[in-house]
Amino acid sequence: MACTPGEENSPGWLCGEDEGKTMAPFWCPLLACHMSVFATKSPERKLEAALHNPVHCALLGFSAASTSLPQGYLWVAGGEGSQWQIEIFSLNRPMPRAVKSLQVGSAVRCLEYVPEPSPTEEVEAGVHKAPSGTGANICVGLDDGRILVYGSVDTAAQCLLTLRNPEGCPVLCLKHSTRFLLAGLRNGTIMLYGKSNSDDLWDPDSCRCVTLGSEPVRTLLVLDDSVWASCGNTVTVVDISSLTTQKFEVHPDPMVSVAHMACAGGGVWMAFSEGSSIRLFHTETLELLQEINISTRSTLLNTGQMSMRVTSLLICHGLLWVGTAQGLIITLPVPKLEGIPKITGKGMISLNAHCGPVDFLVATTSTLSPELLKRDSVGDGPDSACGGEDRSDTSSQESLQQPGSYQGEGRGKGRGVLLQYRLRSTSGLPGQPLTALVDEASDSSLESLEHSVEDGSIYELSDDPEMWVRGRPCERDGGRRDRVISAAVISGGKGFRRLKEGAAAGPRTSGEGLENIIMVWQLPLTV
Repeated sequence: MACTPGEENSPGWLCGEDEGKTMAPFWCPLLACHMSVFATKSPERKLEAALHNPVHCALLGFSAASTSLPQGYLWVAGGEGSQWQIEIFSLNRPMPRAVKSLQVGSAVRCLEYVPEPSPTEEVEAGVHKAPSGTGANICVGLDDGRILVYGSVDTAAQCLLTLRNPEGCPVLCLKHSTRFLLAGLRNGTIMLYGKSNSDDLWDPDSCRCVTLGSEPVRTLLVLDDSVWASCGNTVTVVDISSLTTQKFEVHPDPMVSVAHMACAGGGVWMAFSEGSSIRLFHTETLELLQEINISTRSTLLNTGQMSMRVTSLLICHGLLWVGTAQGLIITLPVPKLEGIPKITGKGMISLNAHCGPVDFLVATTSTLSPELLKRDSVGDGPDSACGGEDRSDTSSQESLQQPGSYQGEGRGKGRGVLLQYRLRSTSGLPGQPLTALVDEASDSSLESLEHSVEDGSIYELSDDPEMWVRGRPCERDGGRRDRVISAAVISGGKGFRRLKEGAAAGPRTSGEGLENIIMVWQLPLTV
C-alpha cells in the first residue's frame, strides 16, 4: 500500500489542451492512495468489475483515524481460469482495508448494487409487504450463467439466492430498476427477474425475457421506465413494462460494438470496442449530439501510440472519466445540472496511471454528518487505524459499529485527515492559510498568503490532529443545515506508474505491472 499525496499530486494532472500546462492540486481530484487488490502477484489474474456498497452509520469512519472518503465497502472481482474471487475492502478508514474474500466457482463478468427500496418505490411498484430485513443486495453475474445474490447488511456477505437462466448462458451485464433485476446474456437475450411477494428477493419463477438478436448484450443502462441494451453497433431501447423495443444505430462500422454507456441529464455517452472516439446521444430523440476523440488529449504525454481505446467510462460530479487500454485516465468537464452533458471545457490527463488497461472506474459517494464535522477530534476507538497494525481481532471481518456501543472515551490526539470540501470562502477558517505548495515552502512564503474566495476548493492531507476544520453555516443561509457530500473515484488495473510531461513512459522495472492495483481519487467535499 502507498499513500504519498504530496509527491504524486505535485503535479497530478496535465491540461491536455493548454500547451502542456500542469494543473494546481486544489483544482483536481487528489490521488489519496494506491494499493494491491490481491495478496499475491499473478501475471494471468485480471480484474473484471467493482462496485461501492454504501453504508450509512452516524459514527462509522469517524474514529481518531478519521477519513473524508465515502463510507461503505468496495467490492472488487478478479481471478484467472476457474479461480475467481471477490475482495471486499472497508472504506471506513483513511485508506481501504481488505476485510473479506469470497470465492466463486466461475469467472465474474459483472457486479450490481441494488439498494433497499424506499416505501415510496414499493408503493409505486405495487408491492405491499412487511419488511424482511434483507436490506440491500449485491448481485454477481457469472460466466456459467448464475447470478449470485449476496446480502450487504455487513461484511458477512452471505449468499441469499442463486438465479439461473435456462441455457446457462454467460451473464455479461446486470442492472436494476424499481421492480426488476435485468441481466444481459451472451446469446442476445435480456432476462427480467421480478421480486417475490413474500420478501425482498428476486423470484426465479417470475421471470420474463426479451430476445434482441444473435449479438451478445454487452452493456445495459436503465433510464426511468426503459433500459438501453447494446448489441453490436446498435442500441435497443426496451420499455420495461410493455417490453416494446426501439433500435437505433450508434456506430457506422458493423464490426464495432458498444462497450460502455454512461448517462448524465438528458444525454448518454458511449464508448466502443475499437477506436478512440466517444459519442453523446440524446435520451429522447436518440440523435447524435457530440463526438470526441480522446487520442488528441494524450499527445502531450508522448505515449508513442497514435490511437487509443476506451476501456472504462464514468460520470461523477461534473467530470466524464475515461480509462484507456494504455492505462491513462482522462477527465472531461460536463455540466453538473440537468441538461445535455456536452463537453465544452478543457480535458485533463492524470500523471498517475496504470501499466495496463484501466479495467474499471467506480464512483463512491456518501453524506457526512454535519454535527461530526463541527467536532475538533474524537478519541481513540476500536476502529482506529493509528498506532500501528492490529489490535486484538484476528478475523478478516470488520463489523459495523452500532451507535449505542460508542462510549466516547478518551479525547486523544490521534492521526487526523484534514477534511476537504468546497467553501464559499476560506476567510473564516482558523489558523494559517492553506497552500498547495510543497513542504519545502518557507514560513515567510506562507505568511504572505491571503485567504480569498478563489481558494474555495481545498485539497490537502494532514497528520496533525489539530487541523480539523470547524463547520459553521453561512449567514445568508440562515438556519439551513448543509449536507456535506463526500465523493471519490476508484480505478483498477495492472500496475502503477508516474508519467512525465512531454516524455514517453520509462521502462518498467522487474515485476512492475504484474500486480492488480486500485487507485483512490478524492474529490472535494461539497457543502
